[in-house]
Amino acid sequence: MGEVKTKEVGKVILERFDAVAQLTLSRPSALNALTWEMYQQLEEHLTELAADPSVRVLVLRGDGDKALAAGTDITQFKDFTGQDGIEYEERIDRIVGMLEAFPKPTIAAVHGYAVGGGLVLSTACDLRYGTAKARFGAPMAKTLGNCLSIDNYQRLAKEFGSMRTKELLYTARLISAEEAFSIGFLTAIFEEESFFTKVLEIATKISKNAPLTVDATKEAFRRINLRGNSEQSSMSFDDVVAKVYGSDDFAEGVAAHMEKRPPVWQGK
Repeated sequence: MGEVKTKEVGKVILERFDAVAQLTLSRPSALNALTWEMYQQLEEHLTELAADPSVRVLVLRGDGDKALAAGTDITQFKDFTGQDGIEYEERIDRIVGMLEAFPKPTIAAVHGYAVGGGLVLSTACDLRYGTAKARFGAPMAKTLGNCLSIDNYQRLAKEFGSMRTKELLYTARLISAEEAFSIGFLTAIFEEESFFTKVLEIATKISKNAPLTVDATKEAFRRINLRGNSEQSSMSFDDVVAKVYGSDDFAEGVAAHMEKRPPVWQGK
């Protein structure tokens, strides 16, 4: 095959569905393999959305029905040096870290391949849904011969377990949606025809729940993960508890229950 003269740089599309923000990795001609331009757009969107109080849930998906993302565009690695590799991994760490630390619930909608960078991005999300065609892995040992950052090894180990992560990376195999679900990596598997609609329905349902309760759950697990990476035996959560119980929303929830009506959440 001859080399394509003009490379499609791709884009990251932002859509809003009330309180749900959806980011679509769009480069379907290359299974949504991420270019530098796409990484930059993803970082910009995550920065803006994290500061937007109207956003209550974030969905990450790929364009089309073949992939979330098939890693990073390989042509960009031509003539890479060791220092280039360090800078690349640091950049990916920063962006994946932003997704992982996003202040609202995040959902990865995986229709097809989530490989390499696609696997890492999905791993950073709170919930992961897939179709039966979803495939996960980081086959570097069979393809490019590169590696991940230590932070991304740690992310994978946290979700897959150390032994399974090593087996996955040593063998360079891809795991099926069924295996991913059986080990707890996928939250659920949905039918292809209604997949993205179903994921959006779940995101919308979450967005209509008490925002401070949802936020407290997200923050609790952030602190639990931090504690797991430190020598601290305990970590205070009183500030969050006080904020939730002292909120207008909690008072509204109690009043609504006593008055036998649905609560109206304000997020304050």
